[in-house]
Amino acid sequence: MTDLETFIIAAKTATYVGGGANSAPSRPGAHDLTFAQGDWSYRDSYFGGTDFIGQEVVWHLGNPLWAMNYYGYILLPGLIDGTRAGATIKAALTAMYAENRFLGGFDWTGPHGHYTDRSTGDVAHFSGIETITTAGQIAYRLEYCGGLIKA
Repeated sequence: MTDLETFIIAAKTATYVGGGANSAPSRPGAHDLTFAQGDWSYRDSYFGGTDFIGQEVVWHLGNPLWAMNYYGYILLPGLIDGTRAGATIKAALTAMYAENRFLGGFDWTGPHGHYTDRSTGDVAHFSGIETITTAGQIAYRLEYCGGLIKA
């Protein structure tokens, strides 16, 4: 695993998944979470709640190096709400990050449904979809993509 991947996992674990404190918003209406370690820094900035859009960026020595964009939404509010979806996502991602990774196939089942994450590519260039299936139906979906930033 590269230093970048190690840092991304640490940052993701410490912020959204770990219940990290909100930072000052970088844009009006945004919710921002930040993390820094040594020469590395990270910001996750998103808008919305039940349906949301956001971007994660990693800087190394003050230079943007990596980013990921995402859009998530509830498809079937009669089967899952934002609170239950968030609890499922946090628990599933905690389990995935414990395997020292944030990409690749992953499945996890909890009290509110079955979480699935499928992606292609690697830290340099990737895309994927995460879903939560409840009562045999996909009730939540998130699409994401990202990779290295080059000048």
